[in-house]
Amino acid sequence: MDEIVDYILEAFFKAQERGASYVDARLQSYDYELIVYDNGSLKEHSYNTRVGIGFRVIYQGAVAYSSTTNFSKEAIMEAVDKALKAAKALSLNVKEKVSLAEYKTLVARAASRYVIDPFSVEEEKLEIAEQANRTAMEQKGIVSAITRLGVQRDKRTVLTSDGIHVDVEVVMTGLSHASVARSEKGMEYVSDYDSRVAGFEYLRSVDWEEMTREVSRLAILASNAEVPKGGEYTVVLEPRMVGLLLHEAFGHASEGDLVDAGSSILQGRIGEKVASDIVTIYDDGRVEGGYYVPYDDEGVEKVKVKVVDKGILSSYLTDRASAQRLNQEPTGNGRVMSFSDPVIVRQTNYYMEPRDYQLEELLEDIDYGIYATAKGSKGGQVDPGMGTFTFSAGVSWLVENGKISKPLRGVNLSGQILEVLSRIDAVGRDFEVETSVFGGCGKAGQMVRVGTGGPHVRVRGMIIGGR
Repeated sequence: MDEIVDYILEAFFKAQERGASYVDARLQSYDYELIVYDNGSLKEHSYNTRVGIGFRVIYQGAVAYSSTTNFSKEAIMEAVDKALKAAKALSLNVKEKVSLAEYKTLVARAASRYVIDPFSVEEEKLEIAEQANRTAMEQKGIVSAITRLGVQRDKRTVLTSDGIHVDVEVVMTGLSHASVARSEKGMEYVSDYDSRVAGFEYLRSVDWEEMTREVSRLAILASNAEVPKGGEYTVVLEPRMVGLLLHEAFGHASEGDLVDAGSSILQGRIGEKVASDIVTIYDDGRVEGGYYVPYDDEGVEKVKVKVVDKGILSSYLTDRASAQRLNQEPTGNGRVMSFSDPVIVRQTNYYMEPRDYQLEELLEDIDYGIYATAKGSKGGQVDPGMGTFTFSAGVSWLVENGKISKPLRGVNLSGQILEVLSRIDAVGRDFEVETSVFGGCGKAGQMVRVGTGGPHVRVRGMIIGGR
């Protein structure tokens, strides 16, 4: 590794001799294992590996990228030379010059904690997934059950020509399950997942059979459930639903590159009221339960960003380029999916701060409303520029006279995010942030791991789509 670093630094020096104002490199070694059981049978057991180096060169305000999977000195020199030539060509017609906010010289190493290397265990992973899948099929009415077990190791090194050298390793494990139930009223699909930045010890610590059994139970329940009448309701959102809503409908609007491009409803609104006084929102790379991002893919230390402070917009999320344009400090939100991708602004773990209420207190003064959960949610659509959203909730519940009553399906939430945030009148004291080893957030063709969450939240007057 030391020899490769020496090659990269030599390539940086030569590029700067030829006029480059900045060069950086991202080295990545990524391993992913996936086990899939479908209706009791092993359907897939796959391994995915990617190893390589990506380079970014800035020349007279123009930016170009190149990458290589060859770690020889010749290949590294050639890749940097290729990016420099491309940047020089682009500089002839560059309309908006790019410069990066200054950042401190930094040498650091960080690794997520784990006890048992999940790649060192074989048969037990298969046994866990198989038994969880078979358990889900035991209940009458289940017509399909798919269980996935995933394991990831992601090692990244960032080197920059202005003195940053950061190494980060993240190990992650998890299991997801989906059951399909059929009843006289129709069919219903319900899914759930549980992942943790941890080793194989986490897979051993969870009762996965109970988890898949509960998913099947909910699928059967939902297949017989009613669809609510569309209209405006008082809605209590559970933590996973809060996280999904914040991340998609508000979090993207707080990303500095979208703000700078004029594609965000939050553009120019720092210091303005954008939510209820009891709403405080953070983006944090080290929160318990979330994905581990101690440093971003520019080597910037991830700070805990208070995006909204008691209803007031206080910060955007930035990489070094958007920080320079927005006159902000870099927040450590420059991220890439893999070594060959360009840096863009991304969230890490986006969540709402908890407050005072118990769930029972959130429900008790609702005469007729809805308790919306995300188990089985099928996603939705958002427009960060307009601030509008439409989401499918998972299995949800009617609330009558302050109590949860009958289950509902087909619950869709929609609205304008700033209006919804302004209508939050109570925030729970519970708190949950989660991440997933099976997916993440997509933007500009890149998917990165993220975390979302918060407490239970009550919204007065939320639009529900149904029958």
